[in-house]
Amino acid sequence: MHFKLIIALVDEGKTETVLKGAREAGATGATVINNARGEGLNPPKTFLGLNLVMQKDMLLFIVEEHMSRDILETIEEIGQFDAIGSGIAFQLDVEDVVGIMPQIQKLTPMVESKL
Repeated sequence: MHFKLIIALVDEGKTETVLKGAREAGATGATVINNARGEGLNPPKTFLGLNLVMQKDMLLFIVEEHMSRDILETIEEIGQFDAIGSGIAFQLDVEDVVGIMPQIQKLTPMVESKL
């Protein structure tokens, strides 16, 4: 089995919804890093030296490669990434992974049905 790492930066108010949607699309778990901050096309606005940008959460998913595109598209749709500054998600190849044997056992029948 081969895996991808999906990294998604989402508005903190959408984190639970994105997690639920990703799970329904086939993700077996995630790691959430709270209070990430970034700067996109337009620099963040400030008021008296205070940032006026909403905090982001970073979601990390290790997913089976045959399911990764569906999960990524689900994250994009639920996170409403079509607006500037609403979030970003991307996937990277994972060379090797340990510690996910329970997920592999759950994923095996799901992946076999896709092949």
